[in-house]
Amino acid sequence: MTGKSPRKKVDALHWQGRLRVAQAFLEAAQQAHRLATPGQDCNPIISQIVLATIAFGDSLTAKRAQVVNQHDHAQAPRLLRDVLGNLLPDGQERRYRRILSFKDEAQYGTRQALRDEATRLLADLEEFARWTEGFF
Repeated sequence: MTGKSPRKKVDALHWQGRLRVAQAFLEAAQQAHRLATPGQDCNPIISQIVLATIAFGDSLTAKRAQVVNQHDHAQAPRLLRDVLGNLLPDGQERRYRRILSFKDEAQYGTRQALRDEATRLLADLEEFARWTEGFF
């Protein structure tokens, strides 16, 4: 029995759609964050942050190597490293991993995330997005 690869081959223009989706999720997270109040459950905002981060990572790997990660998002940082090599700064890789580590927690509601946590993750996303967009 062989394992299924976390990589999926995509067409040469796939990155454009993923980048548009990434920017849309980023904007939605920013808008929702502005409306959030202290004590509010911010898991939906963090979920948008995670989805934006995944899409930004996919847009980069699709642009550079015509592959995207599929299914196992814990493997996405490794794919990004494989595709970019030394062009991926360690700080950006840590940021990427940190945001993705919230995926299941935010989407399944295993604990309530508050606005302060969403603020930190949104700042990480915004920095990752600025860096990513420098490749386009």
